Amino acid sequence: MTGLLQEALRRVESLSSEEQDAIASQIIETLDDEAAWARSFSKDQAAIRSLAREALDEHRRGETRPLDELLG
Repeated sequence: MTGLLQEALRRVESLSSEEQDAIASQIIETLDDEAAWARSFSKDQAAIRSLAREALDEHRRGETRPLDELLG
């Protein structure tokens, strides 16, 4: 365990049970979300490569615009 995580857990220990559970729920949800994204990307590598190639082709053909122009 890293020093930063140890410090965070020490600080969490001083909170009420309800606050500790809320933080634990947030951590678990974040870890679950990250695992889901990782599984999704690992299963769809071919699709991701295809989308990346398509985006690069569109850019090379001049069919894209800088994001700041769209948000402008």
